[in-house]
Amino acid sequence: MAEDRREELAGLDHLLERIGQAPRRNERVQLGDMLTAVGQGSFGSLLLVPGVITLLPLVGDIPGVPTLMAILVLLVAGQLLLGCRTFWLPRWLLKRSVSRSKLDKAVAWMRKPARAIDRLLKPRLTWLTQRAGTCLVALFCFLIALTMPLMEVVPFSANGAGLALMMFGLSLMANDGLWALLALILTGGAVGVVIVALL
Repeated sequence: MAEDRREELAGLDHLLERIGQAPRRNERVQLGDMLTAVGQGSFGSLLLVPGVITLLPLVGDIPGVPTLMAILVLLVAGQLLLGCRTFWLPRWLLKRSVSRSKLDKAVAWMRKPARAIDRLLKPRLTWLTQRAGTCLVALFCFLIALTMPLMEVVPFSANGAGLALMMFGLSLMANDGLWALLALILTGGAVGVVIVALL
């Protein structure tokens, strides 16, 4: 359960560090533990985790992972669009897990670009990250999630969806509407690639 309230963003690098510190269970890390480690206090944070997981090499390319992340996004974005103030996630989804060794390698690989991304975030175009803007972001994230299962058969397209989700999450948490705008454009491109590839 998570309240939909805005939080200050410590940074993508800090988020990756938290994911890396999530408890291990038989050398695997459960999605619920990752969400708990990151904090489930806002819509932005609940977008960041599936976005980062789908984007990470060695993890996001595992068959089934994009579809599981799509279910998470559909549930969260759908509940936000329905006006829910708290988010409910099924236990079976929270118990899904990934290999600790793969997660550690992927997180270590992404730490350096994460620091560069953090330096680019700042409040701007805030109308895109508040109220009606947040609903627009939720709608686009819902559309992304609907196409993510199809992306499993189109190489690297799921990584593009993960990047868009991550950018949406960062934009909401950093109040940076420019990143939301860029993610909207990326969403159109990723969905377009899938449609063309499947025709």
